[in-house]
Amino acid sequence: MAEFPTKDAILQWIEDNPEATKRDIAKAFGIRGAAKIDFKALLKNMEAEGELPGRKRRREPEAAGMPPVTVVEITGPDRGGDLLARPVDWRGDGPPPVIRVEARPADGALGPRDRLLARIDETPGEDHPFVARPIRRIAAAPARLLGIFKRDSHGGRILPIDKGEAKQWVVSAGQENGAEDGELVEAEQVGPKGRLGLPNARVTEVLGDPAGPRAVSLIAIHQHGIPDVFPDRVLEEAEAAEPAGLEGREDLRHLDLLTIDPEDARDRDDAVLAIPDIDPANAGGFVLWVAIADVAYYVRPQSPLDTEARLRGNSTYFPDRVVPMLPDRLSGDLCSLHENVDRAVVAVRMRIDRDGRKLDHAFTRGLMRSRASLAYGRVQAAIDGQPDEQTAPLLETVLKPLYGAYEALRRAREQRAPLDLDLPERRIVLDERGKVTSVAFKDRLDAHRLIEEFMVLANVAAAETLIAKRTPLLFRVHEEPDPEKLNSLREIVEASGLSLAKGQVLQTRHLNRLLAQAAGTDQAELINMATLRSMPAAYYAATNFGHFGLALRNYAHFTSPIRRYADLIVHRALIAAHRWGPDTRRDGLSDADIDRLDETGELISAAERRSMMAERDTQDRYLAAFLADRVGAEMAGRISGVAKFGLFVKLDESGADGLVPVRSIGEEYFHYDHREQTLTGGSSGVVFAVGSRVTVKLAEVTPETGGILLELLTLEDHALPRGRRTGTRGAPPRRRLGQEKARAAKERKVTRRRK
Repeated sequence: MAEFPTKDAILQWIEDNPEATKRDIAKAFGIRGAAKIDFKALLKNMEAEGELPGRKRRREPEAAGMPPVTVVEITGPDRGGDLLARPVDWRGDGPPPVIRVEARPADGALGPRDRLLARIDETPGEDHPFVARPIRRIAAAPARLLGIFKRDSHGGRILPIDKGEAKQWVVSAGQENGAEDGELVEAEQVGPKGRLGLPNARVTEVLGDPAGPRAVSLIAIHQHGIPDVFPDRVLEEAEAAEPAGLEGREDLRHLDLLTIDPEDARDRDDAVLAIPDIDPANAGGFVLWVAIADVAYYVRPQSPLDTEARLRGNSTYFPDRVVPMLPDRLSGDLCSLHENVDRAVVAVRMRIDRDGRKLDHAFTRGLMRSRASLAYGRVQAAIDGQPDEQTAPLLETVLKPLYGAYEALRRAREQRAPLDLDLPERRIVLDERGKVTSVAFKDRLDAHRLIEEFMVLANVAAAETLIAKRTPLLFRVHEEPDPEKLNSLREIVEASGLSLAKGQVLQTRHLNRLLAQAAGTDQAELINMATLRSMPAAYYAATNFGHFGLALRNYAHFTSPIRRYADLIVHRALIAAHRWGPDTRRDGLSDADIDRLDETGELISAAERRSMMAERDTQDRYLAAFLADRVGAEMAGRISGVAKFGLFVKLDESGADGLVPVRSIGEEYFHYDHREQTLTGGSSGVVFAVGSRVTVKLAEVTPETGGILLELLTLEDHALPRGRRTGTRGAPPRRRLGQEKARAAKERKVTRRRK
């Protein structure tokens, strides 16, 4: 911080900048942190003594349309770190004002959407016209809803953008908050719940054109509450960071470490190297190096950077943007292992034998210099006999040993038999305006698998080291599937004419046998997807329950601290365990980290799920937009799910999921069998089962929600037999109708959750 200014210096600056606010003055003199308190006191004294020209005395807030005591809702921090709010019930002219909140330590942690009863004072001459001093926290805010505003003569309505949500909301005149017809808005319910008719809502924020360029990911970011703006104090800390030097580190710059990433990668947090082991006792074995960006050096416990990274939990990836966990100064620069640049790392040296079994390992804190920044495709092309000017010099000395080590690791993987899912990943390609131009399958190369195997081995080494040193950490946990989900999987498997072992403790090799049965058949993708859905979600925990999917007893995430907070915790644990540096409390695992380890695991596991849902919703909307101009076209697909209300169909070409409503199939009653996952026509006898091939017509597409409605044309290349309803024949007894409706509602929820 600059030297604290004198009164004369302040007055001179104000004379040169007569329109400046108090915050402008503080910024001009570099006032930060705790010094703001003394600086504000100085300005207050100068104001009281009449030394601040043109400053108005504080007025009562009623004069500006604000009551002296009102309810405010926290909107979040501004770029300067001040906590901001808005009045919940604004009746003044123009848009509601922005209010700065002066919270006390006794008020506890306040976050977006918290509501407070607060005393309001006007603050002329400052950035924000009012200041709120909390009296007490009150009940939580009503649930937020996102939708498209449609104006009518009485005000308007909000149409939902959530797939499967049909409820509309009425917006009375005066509650539109300036929203125009067709704009995307955020709103909240007003009035009592449970009333007859459509519920009432008030528009709280106007977000703009939902069809605008790149609006799809913005909808997901807003809808799922993903923090996408860094507070000023976080950016300032990142910008002030300086590159780490060699002091206290092992010099690894002589090693031919290099990075292998996607073509468009910006952050490179892992580098690899394989060297044939010269030890005669380990003939055919390798020495492997995995070097990971030393993010812990820059992101210290309880710093603004750390607080923000923990809140975000991870980076979130969309087809058109990335919402990073760390500011670009770190993620794209100081922590990224760019070519021919010295970078701080935490590295692990591992020895494996010819069959890929790890013999020993050791961690070090070092300084490396990447030999090259390569893309997966270029590395694979070089190995396949087509090196280019960048990969040719590295082919014999660096790339071929990497692939030799990968072959050894692959043999160890086959022996371990982790879950071997084969799920093709689709890549959505956008043009400069954000419009989808194509949907294609991503290439799955040995270069990808090589990096995955190196990272898995390094993650195992990190977990084993910290367990041996009795250092707290966050494990990556993946538990066994529960019996109910396994029964559902067996029903789908049997409906597809395949089998899954029963009556024994389930192991990944049993599932791999099933996947091998399906490989090369029309059911392959369906069985892989059903197997994935039967698995519980992986999560982070301070207790080690093992990793079922990888068939590993000890596993922790260590290799991506730029984009995952869990990895940063593991890095800090390694620093503390090895006592690297003169003061490991500075960037090692802190007491606060340890005390809230369980809480952190829950927090970042929830953040991971939030990102996955946002990414999936974005993909659904982009796929719907891609198909929007093809309504009426015929497409091939496969039934991927069955529910009482209809059939879910995955389209072959795009991978999009659509719904065939049961009402559109025929007039007859259809019997739903949950165990067999079938719908059977009551009079025609036609059976719709998971895995069946179908031809459909694209009937309706709603890009705003990602919804796709389909019309069924053929089943297994045969025209549909048309049954008809005759009286009550084939229908369930009247006393069961309520039960059937309840079951359908339950199935609808389960189906959404599985998608």
